[in-house]
Amino acid sequence: MRLKSPVLFAIGLCGFATSGAMAQFGPPPAAPPNGPAPVLQSRPEIRFSGSLPTGPATATPLDLTLRDAIRRGLKYNLGILTSHDLADVAKAERQRTLSTLLPGISAAAIQTSGQNDLAAFGFGGVPGFPAVVGPFGTENIRVYAQQTVYDRPSLRNLKSASESQKAAALSADDARNLVVEAVSNAYLAVITDTARAQAIQAEITTAQALYDRANDQKNAGTVAGIDVLRARLQLRTEQQRLVAQNSQIEKDKLSLARAIGLPTGQTFNVTDAFPFAPLETSRESLVKQATSQRPDFRAAEANVRAAEFALQSAQSQHWPSVVVQADYGDIGSNFAHSHGTYDFTAGVKVPIYAGGRTKTDVDQAEAVLRNRRNEVEGLRGRIDFEVRSALLDLESAAQQVDVAKESVGLATETLSQARDRFSAGVTDNIEVIEAQQALALANENYIASLGQHNSAKIALATALGTAEETVPAYLGLK
Repeated sequence: MRLKSPVLFAIGLCGFATSGAMAQFGPPPAAPPNGPAPVLQSRPEIRFSGSLPTGPATATPLDLTLRDAIRRGLKYNLGILTSHDLADVAKAERQRTLSTLLPGISAAAIQTSGQNDLAAFGFGGVPGFPAVVGPFGTENIRVYAQQTVYDRPSLRNLKSASESQKAAALSADDARNLVVEAVSNAYLAVITDTARAQAIQAEITTAQALYDRANDQKNAGTVAGIDVLRARLQLRTEQQRLVAQNSQIEKDKLSLARAIGLPTGQTFNVTDAFPFAPLETSRESLVKQATSQRPDFRAAEANVRAAEFALQSAQSQHWPSVVVQADYGDIGSNFAHSHGTYDFTAGVKVPIYAGGRTKTDVDQAEAVLRNRRNEVEGLRGRIDFEVRSALLDLESAAQQVDVAKESVGLATETLSQARDRFSAGVTDNIEVIEAQQALALANENYIASLGQHNSAKIALATALGTAEETVPAYLGLK
């Protein structure tokens, strides 16, 4: 069409378009009334035992510190990678929601050709007027633009998507916390089971010495053959335990390698040891600290805000929306004989009745919001439980270490006296073997209590949401 008159242009600019023009446009499709689905996953659902093996294996065993293991875990663990992917999904969802509020611009180049039979429309038989007109054609090149000036549901959905994106980013931070926990526990398992193997090796040395002594005494005729058999059985039992324990160490190493993305088949040695060091804490202050800084709790709060904005979006579906459309181009029988033309339309669309959809969407959004609020309160209680439970385990394990350490000393002294009594011929070697077994049990209790104490430290750091920063310090690493 040709350029409109200033009066018509002014009418279009005021936003009161004809019904025919209004039928040509409406607000762009809004995001779902409940907003983008939050991508935050609950902590138990995320698995951190796997990783992406990276790089070739080397023939030389690697010396692996805990910090090295944590760095690799934070880079290659599947829990981290999955959380980052979910954060990217939430970011894309927000961008998708934003796109409904941004201008839409397109261009087209059109060439038409046609011929009409006027007689078919009742114009045939007019003297001097042909019954068939054409062929005729036009060439048209045009740019189209549409802008949503105001659409409250889409604006609320955008805020909901922004909060969901924040929740996903915080979930990625929480994933780092959990990766450190998983890697630290896997590293601790290697250290603990290696200590067990060393203790069993010491017990084998003792059992071998007892067997040699019993064999010598039997040859000298001072003890019965059954003493030799008992000593040999004890030696074999300890050797069997060592074989099983060494196998467990290799399994522990496989689990650690799998959590941190070591190349398949790569051998390595752990180089850090976790000495016993009491940890002084304040229970109530730690509970408050955890609630304020745990990323998963902050993510849950962001999900509540996202649900609140989604509810506002659903409640706003009856609000009017304002949309502006325009196009400008050049049209003519050919581009050598053409003229610029434009259309401009602005209008207001007011929803009147949507078949009860608004109420359904509001009810659904309210249910989602209640669920999100319940999740926050449930998580608040779980944080309190996790912190207090870790502190109780820490206190209990520290006491067990003290008792177990004393028990090892008593069992060692008991074994020494039993060996002396056996060597003096005062008793048979049953007493010695029983003392050996008591020492083995004391060593196992001591090693287990040390492992439980360090595991409780890792659990406490994770419950506080500071595992990445505090685990090495809690375990006594400089």
